[in-house]
Amino acid sequence: MSGSEAEQTIPATAAKADQGNAQVLPTPTDPIAVAQALIRHPSVCPDPGPAQQMLAAMLEKLGFEVWHLPYGEGPERTPNFFARLGKSDPHICFAGHTDVVPPGAEAAWAHPPYAAEIEDGILYGRGACDMKGGIAAFVAAVARFTGKGHQVGSISFLITGDEEGPATYGTKKVLEWMAQEGQIPDYCVVGEPTNPAAMGDMVKIGRRGSLNAHIVVEGVQGHVAYPHRADNPVHRLLTILAALQAQPLDNGSDWFEPSSLQVTSVDVGNSSTNVIPAQAEARLNIRFNDLHTGEGLTGWLRTVCQQHAPNVRVVVKISGESFLTAPGAATDALVKAIEHVTQRTPKLDTGGGTSDARFIAQYCPVSEFGLVGASIHKVDEQTSVADLETLTQIYETFLEGVMA
Repeated sequence: MSGSEAEQTIPATAAKADQGNAQVLPTPTDPIAVAQALIRHPSVCPDPGPAQQMLAAMLEKLGFEVWHLPYGEGPERTPNFFARLGKSDPHICFAGHTDVVPPGAEAAWAHPPYAAEIEDGILYGRGACDMKGGIAAFVAAVARFTGKGHQVGSISFLITGDEEGPATYGTKKVLEWMAQEGQIPDYCVVGEPTNPAAMGDMVKIGRRGSLNAHIVVEGVQGHVAYPHRADNPVHRLLTILAALQAQPLDNGSDWFEPSSLQVTSVDVGNSSTNVIPAQAEARLNIRFNDLHTGEGLTGWLRTVCQQHAPNVRVVVKISGESFLTAPGAATDALVKAIEHVTQRTPKLDTGGGTSDARFIAQYCPVSEFGLVGASIHKVDEQTSVADLETLTQIYETFLEGVMA
């Protein structure tokens, strides 16, 4: 941790959320009221803070000790916090993010994106399912669980404000702090909306890795009528792309589908029909399973590119490695809780995009389960109030199962 970052870490004794405490807080056992209150605090990534301040104030009233952990500078400054109730094992953590994507054209919304209106049993608003609703359900589950007098183990929250952005100053930084402070949990549940169509559809127990590559081939510009005087980088680039796609990366593994390489852009920027350009570039993404690592795929990309174009630059950014939480006691308890509440057996899955679980998996076992995600990032994002109650019951039943 750099000096500037360390100076931003605020201990619990100095981290009372004064702004949050000054307002009327929703009833913590009511997930609908909590979700509405969170939605009504606009928090486009990175979250400016009030949504987290309110959430932290609620957890303090439930007896949690809260550490506010902002990182970054200027417009990238990101609010985060870690809160824990209890000191013994087992230690179960809930991870989530209060930041949301922009609403887009607000006039296109049938319900204002930050009004948190309910109509015909549906709660509308930016973040309703991704993932302020998930946070609200876990708060309500914890409030109900602790209200019954359960004293075994400890529960914590890892809340970030930049999951929807570059994820530079959020979960990754908080985890580093947690490791230094001896706060790593035994198991973590991320409340991302994992269900495709109905509650109980799916639990994510892993995710594919993601790698983005930018390939730039240098050539020699010239007249198309005299190709021997030039070196066409477009031909070399097309040969590279064909070679990269000539064979499947793999055929999948026990828990993962086959890895996928997708070319997302090919650019030359040449408006002339009689000029061989001096440069051509392409971008691609690889979603890879547990048969690969980002480092291994990077080496393969560079080798193939250099075979066909000595004057090539390959810039790679690895967004995250693949990970898998093999089914165990805690995951079994989550599945049993889902079955008990919904009468459905969820599929254990590793598909889809990335999430902050990719960082958590480096420290402890992690699974993801939340609301139905059909409307995430869309106009009129929504969740049913019935699903919010169902998710709350699932989380509470899960806590009863792992902390009995």
